[in-house]
Amino acid sequence: MRVVVAIGGSALLKRGQPMTAEVQRANVRVAAEALADLARDHEIVVAHGNGPQVGLLALQAAAYKGVEPYPLDIISAESVGMIGYLLEQEMVNAMPPGARCATLLTQIEVDPDDPAFKRPRKTIGPLYDEVEAHRLRDEKKWPMCEESAGNWRRVVPSPTPRRIIEIGVIRLLVEAGVTVICAGGGGIPVVRNCDGELEGVEAVIDKDHAAGLLASEVEADAFLMLTNVEAVFSDWGTPAERPIRETTPVELSAMTFAADSMGPKVEAACAFAATRGKMAGIGRLQDARAILEGRAGTRVRAS
Repeated sequence: MRVVVAIGGSALLKRGQPMTAEVQRANVRVAAEALADLARDHEIVVAHGNGPQVGLLALQAAAYKGVEPYPLDIISAESVGMIGYLLEQEMVNAMPPGARCATLLTQIEVDPDDPAFKRPRKTIGPLYDEVEAHRLRDEKKWPMCEESAGNWRRVVPSPTPRRIIEIGVIRLLVEAGVTVICAGGGGIPVVRNCDGELEGVEAVIDKDHAAGLLASEVEADAFLMLTNVEAVFSDWGTPAERPIRETTPVELSAMTFAADSMGPKVEAACAFAATRGKMAGIGRLQDARAILEGRAGTRVRAS
């Protein structure tokens, strides 16, 4: 079975943890072991988040005054290379000898007229208190939002992914039996200029939507979105909340989920699973195999 697996940012760096190389490697090692377990029996393609890492690199870049800070697309590429290196190394260590794994920086084309560019809403980077958030807003011209009481984060545009530039290369690698790590952080957002050339833009593509596009483009049989919650819940946060185990795109689309957490995962799951014979799953990283086999998480099918 061909499976696209999208790992949430919380699997790579849990909230409140120091953003050190050692902490990230320890978290990546846990993720790599779960992925390697799937790779023993299935053909897997791996995507991942990069929100905290982008924020860290942006702060580090801004601290050096010798040059102007690098734009977000270049910083995103830096973070994807860093995470891909850690994931690839730990997966190779966890997989049987001779297993082949490769990381591919992935450009994803977006529409320059996407309405998201006028309404930046995607949170990235670490949490700040109000004073620090206002300082960064004034000095760096970063739009900021209050994510929770007293906790602020940077927000950037999140346009819809339209086309994966390197999809031909990804297909070649997958067909050759290589476990590919790609579309990291939702891919590096690019647009076509008036001459038809690619240019990076200051934005972050939603990782789940990009991974869903990837799953469709490589003709995956299953699409797993792995995070730090057991499943999708109905009536979340109320006494009536319950996990949804088996559902359809029609049933799930009729429900309401938070736009900044479960909402994008549900949308991506419904879009992929709308094709008969395809399955999308949402659940915990450690339950990856159990979700695929119908023993955990939320599974979405067209019928």
